Amino acid sequence: MTLWYEGPLTAFDTETTGTDVEEDRIISVSIVVQDTAGGRPRVTRWLVHPGVPVPPEATAAHGLTEERLRCHGRWPAPVMEEVGRALAEQCAAARPLVVLNAPFALTVLDRELRRHRAASLGRYLENVSLCVLDPWVLDRHLDRYRKGSRTLADLCEQYEVELAEERDGAADALAALEVTRAVGRRFAARMERLSAAELHTLQAVWHAAQARGLQTWFARGGTAEPVDPAWPLRPELRAAA
Repeated sequence: MTLWYEGPLTAFDTETTGTDVEEDRIISVSIVVQDTAGGRPRVTRWLVHPGVPVPPEATAAHGLTEERLRCHGRWPAPVMEEVGRALAEQCAAARPLVVLNAPFALTVLDRELRRHRAASLGRYLENVSLCVLDPWVLDRHLDRYRKGSRTLADLCEQYEVELAEERDGAADALAALEVTRAVGRRFAARMERLSAAELHTLQAVWHAAQARGLQTWFARGGTAEPVDPAWPLRPELRAAA
């Protein structure tokens, strides 16, 4: 039997105009498919002209300028449709989705689909089983007492995964995929008996516990910043209200 971390995986990554899932926009999407560990990845990229200004701090983070997006990006509506269908196809093929910080990436996609296609991400995935592997959640649960930050670069160093010097969404997606495989191997004694579907369910519980812990830590420091426990997708604000 092929263990989940040695079998087929698909990674999903976005670049955005900021970090507000309700208001900021997607400017690039990458999907990376790898059929077996060590296999050649297949990469699909989309570049999006968001129709809104791209803040300088966002450009500094990912290098995508407003001019480049205006010249080479496509309008959001058809891109979001293609991305929604592409993710549904991967789920239908029973490939787990590796999404680093899934509550951000999947939620911002959901909001873009609602904005431009008048349909939620759930509509695209209603006939398939969503199975997400989030290396942030896995690493924080399995190695919870390790000190230091846990950015993608930190995780790559920790798990000895190569991270491309010239980073883009596709490079980050592939790195997150390889980190996820490495987490599975390092903690094989705890992972090998679990299926990816079982891990999907467990990660929702683990993330909620991690959110509560972070909320408590903020409160002790005098910060009232809320931490959303929802995983892998945050509910729409109106629905939550």
